Amino acid sequence: MPDVSSSLDTLVSSIVPQSRLNPTLKNELVSHCKEILNSHIGRTHESDIGHLATLIKRQLLQTPSPSSVSLKFTNLLSRLLDQPILTRKHEALLFLHSIASSRPSPDLFLQNFQPPPNKVASDSPNPIDVPSTPRQQKGKSKADLLREYRTRIGASTRSPRSYQDGRSKLTFADDILSIIPTSVKSLIHRLAEVGHLYARVDAFVKDREGRSGVGMIEQSLCHHLQAQLTEYYRLIAVLESQMSTAAAQNIDGNVGAKEEETLLTLKRLDVWINEWRLRMRMMKSKTCLPDAQGGALVNLIHSYTDNGDPFVRKFTDQLLEEVSQPFFSTLHRWLFSGELYDPYNEFFVAVNPELAHVQYLLQPSSLAGGVDGVFSALSGEADDLSTEREGGLRLWEAKYQFRMDMLPMFVGEAFGKKIFSTGKSLNFIRYSCHDSDWVATREKMSNTGGTLKYSDIVGLERSIDSAYSTASKRLFEVFIEKFKLLDHLRALKHYLLLGYGDFAEQLMEALGPSLTRPANTLFRHNLTATLETAIRISSAQNDPPDVLRRLDARMLEYSHGEIGWDVFTLEYKVDAPIDTILDPDSMIKYLKLFHHLWKMKRVESALSQGWMRVAGASRTFLRLHDFNYDWHQIRIVMAEMIHFIRQMQAYCHVEVIECSWKALTEFFNEREGDLDAMIEAHRSYLDRMIKKVLLQSPKAGKEDNLYHYCLSESAKRDQAKDADRGIYTIPTHERSGVPTLAKMRALIEEYSTTFSDLAMSIVHALQGHPDLDCRFLGIRLSFSDFYRAKKDRQLLQQQYKST
Repeated sequence: MPDVSSSLDTLVSSIVPQSRLNPTLKNELVSHCKEILNSHIGRTHESDIGHLATLIKRQLLQTPSPSSVSLKFTNLLSRLLDQPILTRKHEALLFLHSIASSRPSPDLFLQNFQPPPNKVASDSPNPIDVPSTPRQQKGKSKADLLREYRTRIGASTRSPRSYQDGRSKLTFADDILSIIPTSVKSLIHRLAEVGHLYARVDAFVKDREGRSGVGMIEQSLCHHLQAQLTEYYRLIAVLESQMSTAAAQNIDGNVGAKEEETLLTLKRLDVWINEWRLRMRMMKSKTCLPDAQGGALVNLIHSYTDNGDPFVRKFTDQLLEEVSQPFFSTLHRWLFSGELYDPYNEFFVAVNPELAHVQYLLQPSSLAGGVDGVFSALSGEADDLSTEREGGLRLWEAKYQFRMDMLPMFVGEAFGKKIFSTGKSLNFIRYSCHDSDWVATREKMSNTGGTLKYSDIVGLERSIDSAYSTASKRLFEVFIEKFKLLDHLRALKHYLLLGYGDFAEQLMEALGPSLTRPANTLFRHNLTATLETAIRISSAQNDPPDVLRRLDARMLEYSHGEIGWDVFTLEYKVDAPIDTILDPDSMIKYLKLFHHLWKMKRVESALSQGWMRVAGASRTFLRLHDFNYDWHQIRIVMAEMIHFIRQMQAYCHVEVIECSWKALTEFFNEREGDLDAMIEAHRSYLDRMIKKVLLQSPKAGKEDNLYHYCLSESAKRDQAKDADRGIYTIPTHERSGVPTLAKMRALIEEYSTTFSDLAMSIVHALQGHPDLDCRFLGIRLSFSDFYRAKKDRQLLQQQYKST
């Protein structure tokens, strides 16, 4: 097959002799021929002879003798289809049908060739009038008619300047001197459509140029439309040059028959601009989009890619490639450096105006002295400092916001969340953690990033995954290795959750005598000294110094009549950026767990001391056989209490705290996720402990007050000292005098009954708890239905006594 370019050169030289001596003209004609060959002309309709034959038959049915004419057409059509020599049968049939459809009436046809009426001489002759010139025998060429028609188009038509319902219309004026056939009108309408679309697109571009506050994506859209209009100007210049060449040939009188057929006509002009008509329609559709900006505008343009027309999809892809460049520029800075440059709010990540210029800087640690921290909010001290410490989590959660309406559809929500998280992580590492290795991390991410563009969506997804994994890995390294997050979490578990058993025993033994006194007689320096002593004589002394200096003992706010046990607490101080994970709400939950476990530890200690005293007393008074039954009942009641409290402690420490800690450490060992994942994992860890340790049930809507009995028991044991403290709790006559043996036996029975009732209610509540571990705890507390059988025996005894 010969080369197309050489064939076109030969064809142009044979048809246009002037191009043989004019290389510039020859190159322009060859280039235009190539554009025509590459255009979509003739590809919009498929050859369907059956459909065309049906249309012709419908038209023939309107003739005076439809049956005979239709039969004759059928015979002719069958003979045409049987001819093997004819290859373009559909085109021939379509041509005949077009002639028959556009044939004017005889009267109008004869009227067009009648001599014009008498009129005043005009310098610009009518393009369809027969001219009276020396070249009258030969007549004017089609190019002359087109050029003269362009000069007189204002006389025969009205310019589309009038608007109806917001749309301009091209209408023809009634002129008896110029009669335009219907087919020519239709052709002129098709040509005028391009000019109308051009005017709308050009007006849109100029309007955006003169307007302030236009976003970068909309500016990119206008730039692409202007580039397309510049290409359209080139086509118009080429058409003008061809018409000028035809005019020069007409003046010289050197127009032959072949040259006349190659000159520009209305139909040839329609062929030239057919592809541009489609382009203009697409550009016009982009100018009619609703008022949107940024990612929303990109989404509206991207919706055209679902069109089934290949031309529409190709044009939209080219447009998106240009329009999305500002978006990808902003995305690159956010994804690889954690900086947001979005002056027109077009990106799907927005910054909170209140926190736009706030950077959470590392502050000098206040652990050496001073009463500040999270627990100060509970004690009423240093409220301003505690409020400032909340900035870490607030800055992470509220400084940047994810806008779903601005997220382009070709990115997707999953990758959009990854992009949002990656940029936040890099910004946090850079400005909150002050990572000295940030430069190396940034270089590594930039090398894996490459160029982001719309035509390479696969590369974009690969870059997002790589940047997300790199930023997440670095974030884990900073928190675990640089800021020792696991050491702080382990310290909270050992001290506030009483993970160090020997430390808790030593602290309670040392603080026991002091905490029984009124709260207003205690001093903080004494508590701190006692805490230091408990640390030195326990395994806690092996912890890092940075952990030990964060631990402190303090008293909460107290009211009149409260003792040290009611207001004593431990606190663990944290600073930036660890307080982003160990936020004030989390520290309050740790405080709640400490109070519950500390009171359980106090009850267990009191019961142990009581058991030792009872065991020693029972041996001392072995000779008093009358009291053997009473001592036996006391030992049974205390054994029940000790069993209950130790089962509760084992459940809290082994099945809840240790299992939750194992799940948390597994998450940090995997190092998958971002800072949000770390915060969520720690919150789940705390919520699980709060729910299981305090036995909270969502069905009840409130926590089962497991330790109410512990509190009541502690209060009963303190009643003997209430008179010395100045607290009025029981009537004086009940405390006066020496208690009798009957009263002591009644008191033992009352304790036993009250404890059994409370334990039975707890076991019954645990049997219907939604959590499986809590149901197993109910089985452990009453594995042989002990409390139910005891309750039945008590009911039988009461019935027997009543009878």
